[in-house]
Amino acid sequence: MHNYIPLFGAVVNLLLALFVLSRGAQSIANRVYFLLGLCIAIWNFGTYRMFTISTPEDALFWARFLQFGVIYIPALLFHLSLLVAQIRVGRYIYVLYALQSILAAMNLVDVAGGTTLFLSGARDLGFAWYSIAGPGFWAYCLTFNLTVLSILILVVKRRQLPPLHKKRLNGLIVAQSALVVLGANDILPILGIESYPLLGRRIYPFGSMSAIFYGVIVAYSVLHHQLLDVRVTLGRLAAQLVRLIFVMVLGGVLLLVVSQITQSFNPVSFFSTLLVLLLTVIIASIYFPRLFGKGDETIERSILGDRFEYHDQIRSFIQSMSNYTDSRLLLDDLHDLLIKTMRIRSYQIILREESSRAFALFRSHPETEAMELPQLRWDSPIFQYFRQNPNGYLPFRIAYALPQETTLERDAKHQFMALDPEFAFPFFADGEPFGLFFAGDKLSGDHYTQQDLRLLVALVNQLSIHMNQVRLNNQIQSAQEQELLGRMSRGMAHDLNNLLTPAQTLLQLLAAGFPREDALQELLPVALRNVETIRAYINDALVFSNTQMPQFALHQLGQVAERAVELILPEAQKRRIQIEVDSLPDAEIEMDSVQIQRLLSNLLGNAIEASNDGSTVRVRLTRLPKTEFSRDWYRIQIIDTGEGISEDNLRRIMMPYFSTKNQGDGRRGFGLGLAIARKMVHLHGGNLSIASKEKKGTTVQVDLPSRQLHQETPTRPEPVAVGQ
Repeated sequence: MHNYIPLFGAVVNLLLALFVLSRGAQSIANRVYFLLGLCIAIWNFGTYRMFTISTPEDALFWARFLQFGVIYIPALLFHLSLLVAQIRVGRYIYVLYALQSILAAMNLVDVAGGTTLFLSGARDLGFAWYSIAGPGFWAYCLTFNLTVLSILILVVKRRQLPPLHKKRLNGLIVAQSALVVLGANDILPILGIESYPLLGRRIYPFGSMSAIFYGVIVAYSVLHHQLLDVRVTLGRLAAQLVRLIFVMVLGGVLLLVVSQITQSFNPVSFFSTLLVLLLTVIIASIYFPRLFGKGDETIERSILGDRFEYHDQIRSFIQSMSNYTDSRLLLDDLHDLLIKTMRIRSYQIILREESSRAFALFRSHPETEAMELPQLRWDSPIFQYFRQNPNGYLPFRIAYALPQETTLERDAKHQFMALDPEFAFPFFADGEPFGLFFAGDKLSGDHYTQQDLRLLVALVNQLSIHMNQVRLNNQIQSAQEQELLGRMSRGMAHDLNNLLTPAQTLLQLLAAGFPREDALQELLPVALRNVETIRAYINDALVFSNTQMPQFALHQLGQVAERAVELILPEAQKRRIQIEVDSLPDAEIEMDSVQIQRLLSNLLGNAIEASNDGSTVRVRLTRLPKTEFSRDWYRIQIIDTGEGISEDNLRRIMMPYFSTKNQGDGRRGFGLGLAIARKMVHLHGGNLSIASKEKKGTTVQVDLPSRQLHQETPTRPEPVAVGQ
């Protein structure tokens, strides 16, 4: 019976390798896995033949045969692990394959009596024939360390992944570990070790059992967690076939275990029992459908996942839509669902823009430029149709059309024939449609089923709720912007009026005739100072209103902070305020050094103004705990022990044109300093926060990432030669 275990392992791994290759032969990972599965199949089939032959000549032939599969497994496992871990594969991989090919050549060339430089013969251990190691096999044992390294690569990669993605590697790590450990077990008799040290028990060939385990676990990871570049989207019939295969595999393994325990194995009885089991399951699934996948599917889903029937994936997506907070991410996942899972050829989303109140193409596949649709109005035929059928859809093809088509339906279809859709679905809010979703035909050419249409209606209804929330948020944001503009206008009018009054008085006196000397000496400095203040006011307003995108490059954050301290140091020395800079870590980040230097100078200036004479302002730069794989975060804290900020003012201090500096001179505040600072930080993808207590001081905290997302690789600024 035990000789059927390697045969079963060969079949499982060969079928899985062919399946993976068929799902994407252009993928390097899929091609490498195909070669790995093929090598495992060669190894297991050769092992099966070693159980069945009786002559030394046949044993040596099949020993050499199976070693051709064994030789390449370490390099292929290592290569596959690098690809799965998304580690750049260098040219060294070709060197590894070349070394394995040299070993294969040593196994190919005869030396004497059918032996090779790789194997020196074969021997009968009573229950099976085993290879005898030659010089080449001892060299191969050194390369076997690559299998251990491949496991370590996957373990390290797993630690860097979020919890949901760790599941993709769990099964592969376990299966690969079993294959390596039990495969090493099978190497021992080849090296002349026939029993386990200390235990004295005969070494049994568990490697073939691990090959079965490896194939099943990888199949589970491929189907359930989309391991490799394989996305399985099968129909109901294919899912039923997979269930049958699972039952047969499980039944076959249990029968083998029972045969091993009872020491009574008969091939005819074994396969007859499997056939009876298969027929029983098929008949039961037809006449008792709830017994086979129609009842509680908890265990089945944990085994099969939702990769087989895209209906389940649509239901799962609909249920998860309420958890999305980012509309862009939701639409990206919707795109994958429609194009990769449902295999829809095209789709279009049309929405009403709240600013222009016009309908426009919002998103489409294939991608087309966004365009307004002035011909689409609230009283267009398609909207009239959906007001009459708010929970329905509009079919465009004759195959789906209902008998006795109305004039309204024909007019509604005629307006959008250029999009070549199969169906149209409405977006509704408060009883009124505000958009449309068009679905094209399927790439497979299959018709939409009633279940397809029910799920699409539910999908669009849920999407409608989300898109309406986005519209409401945009309206709220627009109202807040209008309120901000009003507050800015009032603040600017009040401030500019007060600042212009002395200048206007001076000009009126000059227009009436030369004023008195004392009046001129009193008004002229005030007027000049206020004009300079107005210019500073306008410059700050321009900085705040303009979207000045930073010029990103790699700079040392510590050096930028030190330059900011040097600029503000004279002002601090006037009031005997010390600026203490904590030891700054080596922090190279992607930033606009001019903007960040100005930001820190302004924040330091605020801290100095709020501090008492003779006090200390501290600058602290720290590296935050790593929470992202692709970049680090750094925190700059500017700490003073001044008067602090009241709780009421702390809530409003970030608002534009809110200021607590009302001295009426050149130092008068306009309430734009912190607003500008926060804008600069946000343009760098960071965060700015303030903590303060009255009479206890203030801490301003700036968090900046080391790299910007969705940016090209930044460059380091070239050093400028001295004297240029």
